[in-house]
Amino acid sequence: MIPRYSLPRMSAIWSDENKFQKMLDIEILACEALASLGKIPQKELKKIKSKAKFNVKRIEKIEKSTRHDVIAFLHNIAEYIGNSSRFVHQGLTSSDVLDTGLSVMMKEAADIILEDLEVLKEELRKKAKEYKYTIIVGRSHGVHAEPTTFGLKLALFFDEINRCIVRIKTARQIISVGKISGPVGTYSNIEPYVESYVCKKLGLKPANISTQILQRDRHAEYLSEIAIVGATLEKIATEFRNLQKTEVREVEEPFGKGQKGSSAMPHKRNPVMCERITGLARVLRANAMVAMENVALWHERDISHSSAERVIIPDSTILLDYMLNQMIEIVRGLLVYPENMENNLNKTKGLVFSARILVELEKRGVERKKAYDIIQRCAMKAWEKNINFKDALLDESDFVKFVKPKEMNRLFDIAYYTKHVDTIFKKVGI
Repeated sequence: MIPRYSLPRMSAIWSDENKFQKMLDIEILACEALASLGKIPQKELKKIKSKAKFNVKRIEKIEKSTRHDVIAFLHNIAEYIGNSSRFVHQGLTSSDVLDTGLSVMMKEAADIILEDLEVLKEELRKKAKEYKYTIIVGRSHGVHAEPTTFGLKLALFFDEINRCIVRIKTARQIISVGKISGPVGTYSNIEPYVESYVCKKLGLKPANISTQILQRDRHAEYLSEIAIVGATLEKIATEFRNLQKTEVREVEEPFGKGQKGSSAMPHKRNPVMCERITGLARVLRANAMVAMENVALWHERDISHSSAERVIIPDSTILLDYMLNQMIEIVRGLLVYPENMENNLNKTKGLVFSARILVELEKRGVERKKAYDIIQRCAMKAWEKNINFKDALLDESDFVKFVKPKEMNRLFDIAYYTKHVDTIFKKVGI
């Protein structure tokens, strides 16, 4: 089940109602600024502020003939305001309103994403502490490497989510910019003061320079940061998917009462939520690529970016909000099987201690190549004959020259791999 506290809020940001409300807010703020400059009589400003409103269905109807959403919007609010509407949009161009409003909406979307990330971070913190010393085999190339802990896996994810928070804060900052500078950015029919006034009221900074639009490198960075967060979620989901394989089964994503895994095979418990996240991460990356294509426009502006942005920006923020909520649910309800972790660790009959033994021989004066060859020879024997690595070592005359049998238990002590766990947890802030 998707938590309710977040998703409807994100969808509401991209509603037509909110879009036109932002546009109306900007128009009224611009009128306030013009009135303070003496360019709109105070009595007219009062009428504008008291009467200004809009109706989405009416705007849609007008737009069928105007084929221009901002003009349809202006016609509609003029129907409410009356003759005083002649002062509305004075000296402005459509993108002054659209781009500045879009920045506000993207900023609001980033706020929700940051809230989601903080929740996920806390869930990872709790799970990492719970499984801080739970031994699990580390794998490289999909093959058993050395022991680690499941808590360290989760601490790694926690640390990366911290970086994701920094990324979204950066994206929020880069997009918190507005422009009210007229048709090609020269303030030909509007004073720069109006831009400063409107942006300050909206919590934005005025762009240092603009054309008819805000420059799209900002939007490309925003969607790129979103795509990177999606890639991190995909990374976490991919790890859980791999650990849920039948042959591994060290963790499982939550499986609800009444949930079904397959129409044909009643036994199936599939990592569908994790798979969903990995699929949607691809969409976020594709949208980021479209945003990069939008950076290079003709001269002071063309409209090729606009149609794409109406899809990729709402979709990317809504998707990431959804993915984060899915991952929160997964981490919170994650099923962890320490006994399977232990069983899997023991499948290679001690081979995971090979690096530990190599270091020990080096400490005892054995040249590295010779030490490596001795241990590899014993390891291959253990693989091929399916015997314990410890027995293979003790059966090797070149090995027992340097290590006594009574020392073997110490060299195969799992605690060797957990001695710095506390240090790592402190480094990542858990």
